[in-house]
Amino acid sequence: MPSDPWTDSDPGPGDFDAALAGLDPRYVETHGGDPAGRLRILVSVEGDDAERLERIADTRGQKPSEVVAELLRDADRSVA
Repeated sequence: MPSDPWTDSDPGPGDFDAALAGLDPRYVETHGGDPAGRLRILVSVEGDDAERLERIADTRGQKPSEVVAELLRDADRSVA
């Protein structure tokens, strides 16, 4: 079954070549991959939820970002 590079967790080299071919080459840069590269997603938490997150982090002796990461890992395990 062929994979969809737009949803595949690990797209391969050349998967987006067809989409890039339609772009003006002046706006395209190619770079080698970086296996040590990281992705950062900013999450906005406001009001009561922000206070809850800070309280949970303080109680656990963690940063709010560590609490969010742990919650995501736990949720992912429960879905799997």
